[in-house]
Amino acid sequence: MDGLGDRPIKEFGGKTPLEYAKTPNLDKLAARGINGIMDTVAPGITPGSDTAHLSIFGLDPHKHYHGRGPIEACGAGVELRHGDIAFRANMGTVDESMTVIDRRAGRIGSTVELCKQLDGTKIDGVEIILKPSAWYRAALILRGKGISDKVTGNDSKKTGARIQEVTPLDGSKEAKKTATVLNKLTKLSYERLHDLEMNKERMENGELPANVLLFRSGGQYVPVPSLKERYGMKCACIGTGLYRGMGAFLKMDLIDVPGATGRYDSDFSAKTKKALEISDDYDFIFIHMKPTDSAAEDGNPELKVQMVERMDKAMGELLDFHGLVISTADHTTPCELKKHSYEPVPIIMAGPGILKDDVKKFGERSCSKGGIHRIRGLDLMPIIANHMGFSKLYGA
Repeated sequence: MDGLGDRPIKEFGGKTPLEYAKTPNLDKLAARGINGIMDTVAPGITPGSDTAHLSIFGLDPHKHYHGRGPIEACGAGVELRHGDIAFRANMGTVDESMTVIDRRAGRIGSTVELCKQLDGTKIDGVEIILKPSAWYRAALILRGKGISDKVTGNDSKKTGARIQEVTPLDGSKEAKKTATVLNKLTKLSYERLHDLEMNKERMENGELPANVLLFRSGGQYVPVPSLKERYGMKCACIGTGLYRGMGAFLKMDLIDVPGATGRYDSDFSAKTKKALEISDDYDFIFIHMKPTDSAAEDGNPELKVQMVERMDKAMGELLDFHGLVISTADHTTPCELKKHSYEPVPIIMAGPGILKDDVKKFGERSCSKGGIHRIRGLDLMPIIANHMGFSKLYGA
């Protein structure tokens, strides 16, 4: 449950949204299992969603994290090659002076036709691969010799300012070449997109044109060992956006679920039902639920409570599951901050053979009294794998 942890809310009598919410199913799992709290990267570190997930899946982000771009590109279905440079991208709106009017082109619903205008283009010998992702998003990949991820993006994440010039972050010729290619791509995107028939129709209908490619968070793709390679587990992923990308990055099978949007209207129960449906075919299934984080970033504790309660209802589908159920979060997102913070997240492990503790409710403070105590994200997969019988004896 993304961004699940929080801080005390005065209007909730000093309880967090998780503590204030009615969570009968999560509480049943807590009472059946062993509980604790987890620093997904390390104590005192505020993790990003990407670094937190890498750590939870047993990969040290200090070694294996090379930027968010490659992870999201994997989720867009791109078969990356070692050395590709990938960026997160949006289709945005600019005026004739290249001043950003809207970073998401009025939250345009699809970038399929827009990506076709640039995908496969070559600039200075570098291939441009541009594939649609969800809604206004896309994945941008550079493929070729003599390129580097040591460059800025063109997206300053600000409206009312001109598009940011891409600049090298070091003095290498590779970074300078890459910056030149990307600046040419920015100009080319406007030239090819602005006069498209679909954009003319959008403007006639009073909508913003999607007339420029904005990109950021570049990184080099470096393959990582999957859970299959490390433990022998056959894995599946049920998630959207970055989290689908994380599943693909770790070579999990990607499972599509109708109604699972990643937004406030997402059908959480459809995800848990699908997990049960495919459970005999997989050893490990990763289910991601996003909107608890979104509500916190919107500064809306009441909405976060609603999302927790809807997620709890979905978790009821798993109460009779015959295997191990782990419920946790990737990071804490306090509603008062509207962004990630450093506090540990609660965690439950419930299932056959678990030595349960005395915790009866799933919450930040109650779980801190549990038998798991306080662990790091890197500790979680070895614990899970060992409990499931996928680990070997260490020593004689």
